[in-house]
This record gives sequence, C-alpha cells and structure tokens, in this order.
Amino acid sequence: MKEPKSLFLSEDSLGIVTDFYQLTMAAGYFEHGMHDIATFEFYIRHLPENRSYIITAGLEQVLHYLTHIRFSPEAIRFIRKQPAFSHVGDAFFAYLKKFAFSGDVFAVPEGTIVFAEEPILRVTAPIIEAQIVETYLLSTINFQSSIATKASRVVYASRGRDVIDFGTRRAHGPQAGILAARACFIGGCKSTSNVFAAYELDIPPAGTIAHSWVMVFENEAESFRKYHETFPDDTALLIDTYDTLAGAKHAAAIGEKLKGVRIDSGNLLELSKEVRKILNSQRMHHVKIIASGDLNEERIDDLLRNGAPIDSFGVGTEMVTSKDAPALGGIYKLVEQEHDGKPVPKMKFSKDKLTYPYKKQVYRRIDKDTHFVGDIIGLENEQGDSIPLLIQVVKGGEICYALPALQEIQNNALCNIVKLPEPYKRLRNAETYPVKKSQALEAKKREAEQLLRRNN
Repeated sequence: MKEPKSLFLSEDSLGIVTDFYQLTMAAGYFEHGMHDIATFEFYIRHLPENRSYIITAGLEQVLHYLTHIRFSPEAIRFIRKQPAFSHVGDAFFAYLKKFAFSGDVFAVPEGTIVFAEEPILRVTAPIIEAQIVETYLLSTINFQSSIATKASRVVYASRGRDVIDFGTRRAHGPQAGILAARACFIGGCKSTSNVFAAYELDIPPAGTIAHSWVMVFENEAESFRKYHETFPDDTALLIDTYDTLAGAKHAAAIGEKLKGVRIDSGNLLELSKEVRKILNSQRMHHVKIIASGDLNEERIDDLLRNGAPIDSFGVGTEMVTSKDAPALGGIYKLVEQEHDGKPVPKMKFSKDKLTYPYKKQVYRRIDKDTHFVGDIIGLENEQGDSIPLLIQVVKGGEICYALPALQEIQNNALCNIVKLPEPYKRLRNAETYPVKKSQALEAKKREAEQLLRRNN
C-alpha cells in the first residue's frame, strides 16, 4: 500500500527545489567549462495594480537556503536518470555532490520599502551557482513581500487598531500559511492564529472561539459560561452564531472579566454600534469589539470612516493571499559577467523588457525630517549624500550580516511607512513615488547597448 507524502521541504531536498531548466543550464555551463563569475539582480519590473510601494520580506529564508543548499545522493540519482541528462558526463554529477553556494549577496534589509525597477537583492557567484538558486529566491521574496505589503495596507487602514492574522486556513497550503504569518507580522500585524508560526517565530498567538463551540452546547449562554470557566482571564467570545445582539447580551452576562466579543458576519458597521451600546449599558466600556469576515483594507477604511466602534480586526483570506494582487512580478536578471577578470555588461533589448547592465545600488534621498524624497538607481559605487539601501549579507558563501529579530524587522517596516509621505501610501489613487536612473548608469547603459548590438 502506498504511503502518503507530506510534501514538506527538508534540507536534503533544497537542491532540487528549482526549475528543471536551471539544472539543464547548469549542466550546459559545466560541460562547456563556463565557470565565470556572474551577477544577477532581483527586482520588480512593475508594481501590481493598487500597490504604490512594496515591503521587502523573505531575506532570512533566502539566507538559510543559500547556506544550506545541497544535492543529496537521491536527488543526484534522480537528475542523472532524466532523459535530458543522458549525454551529460559523470563530472557534472560529481560537481553536484560537492555543491555549495560560494558567492556574495547584497540585499535590501527586510521591512524596507522599495519601488519598481529597484534592485532588492544582488547575487555575484560562479554562473552555475547563481543560476541554480534563482527559482527559490524568486519564490521566497515574491511571496513574502507580496503578503507583507498587503498586510501593511491593512494595518495602515486600521488607524492604530490591532490587526490579527487569521489567514492560515485560507492560505495556499500549510507552508504558505506559516510564511504568510511571518510576512503579515512584518507588515504590522500584532498577532497570529497560526500556532506553529507563534512557536517558531515568537509572534504572539491569538484567537477566540469558533461557531462550533457555541453549537455543541445546549444554548449560547451556556457555551459562553463554560468557555469562561476554562479561560477566566482570557475570555473573548464569538457572538454572531444565532443572533448578534442577543449574543452580545449573553456575553455581557459573563461580567467584568470579559475581555472581548467578535462579530464575524452581517452589517459590521451597524452591528458594532449596537453591540457597543449593549456593552456600555452594562458598564462594560473596557470590552473590546473584534471584527472579522472577509475584511480587507478598503472595507476596514470604510468602516472606520463611518464611525464603527471596532477595536481590532481579524483578517484572513484577503491578506494571506493578497487577493487583489495575488502575484508579485519579481524577476532575476543577469547584469554582469566577469571575463578574464574584467566586468562584461549584460542586458536585454526586448521591447518592454529592457534591462540595465552592471552592478547597481539604490540611493534614497531624505529631507530634514527624514521623510523619503525620491530614489536614484545608480552604479554600485557612486558617491553622494543619499542613503544606499543594498548592504552585503553574504560573503564567500557565509552570512556576514547580523540577522535582526522579527520584531526589529516589523519596526523597520512601520518606520518606513511613517517616513513615506502620505500621497505615496494612500489606499486609493496614490501618487507615483519618484525613482530615476543616475546619469552615470544611463551613460554606461548606452555604451553597453552599442557594444552588445555590434556583437549580436
């Protein structure tokens, strides 16, 4: 009988968590003696609709991958038996057996705001190494940055009220739920319903009860009493199983130790106002109202604009899937290749997909109040009074960067949001943040284009 497979990743599988063509290209490079040092840059070509900025996330998982990637004997046997590799020599598979990433990586710290075309991560390594790692890097940073950005918009709309990540059950699988919980926290969420994420990442866990708890008891009032008996100091009750206003009265009967009530359906604006009246009539001004149920930043914004007395929001599906912008188009492009010790520019000329050559840096200009003014994409060592965003995080295959705690990353993201002027972070009709190329980069691009067009 077949044994079920979990399909959870293990460190032994990291080498083959990639696209097949990365391995065929790697074999081709090896067979033709191509071991030049190459530089690839990760950036987002265009921001998704309804996004005026991106919060970077996922770097820590990228660093773990780069320092642990290996090809197990089983993985090598699998690759060797594929028909496409039938003419590849034994030396390549011996190379895979000893494979380890040995390159350098520069990256924008997690929680930093970036914009279209700005390099987020730069890999300089032997061409085979730099090629193989592309897929994992893209997948990790694209996903977590997408969710962190969505979460930051939800938190911004909440005007200082707590946002709880309720999304694991609606995420695209358990692993995605864990990564989404991390990204949501970076984006500003206060807590998560995901117990593993809370355990592994030190995110505060949170939750109330489900409708099933209420339904298994003879009546709602009894279900509330029983829950309070078990959790006398942490009682937050779901009150919309049968009738929300009746549920609010049953919850109020618990007394002054009641901490909160949650409304998960119906007209949240009107219900929250009526529930607040019921609680206040019982001198329970301290009891918090939590709202949930298909919430997103625009719905939260509308609720608060209209005076909903809601104290916190539980947000799930819309946030952990970034439902309105579910894919982030980050790309990983070759920009430079060393040949005989000299940098050779690499670029694409494709219409609408033009790339700029050479190693680059992002320089951020700020005003006297430390608000962001505009960014310049330039060559890596241009001088000036702007702040360079990319820092070295890996040197010679080893991490050379003090990994920040997740709370520090969240603080960085929240600080970045504060420093981004209001016109560029509005939920609707945000202005485009100014990003331009430096004169030196434009000149190098023109030179490289002339050279490469002559040779092609």
